[in-house]
Amino acid sequence: MKAHTLETQTTITPEKAFEILKEGNQRFVQNLKANRDLLAQVNDTRAGQWPFAVILSCIDSRTSAELIFDQGLGDVFSVRIAGNFVNQDILGSMEFGCNVAGSKLIVVLGHSKCGALKGGLDAAAIRETGMENLSHLVDHFNPIIDEIITDGEERSSKNSDLLERLNLQNVKQTIKDIRNQSATLNQMEKDGKIKIVGANYDVETGIVSWL
Repeated sequence: MKAHTLETQTTITPEKAFEILKEGNQRFVQNLKANRDLLAQVNDTRAGQWPFAVILSCIDSRTSAELIFDQGLGDVFSVRIAGNFVNQDILGSMEFGCNVAGSKLIVVLGHSKCGALKGGLDAAAIRETGMENLSHLVDHFNPIIDEIITDGEERSSKNSDLLERLNLQNVKQTIKDIRNQSATLNQMEKDGKIKIVGANYDVETGIVSWL
């Protein structure tokens, strides 16, 4: 497995990029790895990079995109923030990855038992700690929680069913935000130049489920 070049990146369609990641996760789950010489890839990418995908994932230490999709150096842009949501800077990074650097696929990757989403459910308790920046981050999930919680349901990270519903809805909302807040990426998707897809990583099995 050699590092991608401009020529190989050009031949990859959004659908092919999707298949490459699916196959990579299957290898990961089976504890198989593509044969790569990472130091050779360092040398091969010294003059430039041609990643085929942009993957937005959580900062959770278990969700390294390169590992769980079995990719090498120069293969993917990895964007990470607690709770895998977007802001203007992240959208700008995605626009660079797709419209400038040529990536064909955007993946919004949530994961089970997400600590950031647990923090969103326990936002009141986090505010009491005085960590103002963390409080600001977890408050981002309030509109989604208000949308999915049912009357009388416990708002708590201990409510595992609510947590998992929040995880999946957060991925879907992030995809909507990408399309609504980036005219560039929205148009690229409409033109068939890229695909924007959602996925969920199970921290117990290593399996990525595609939404």
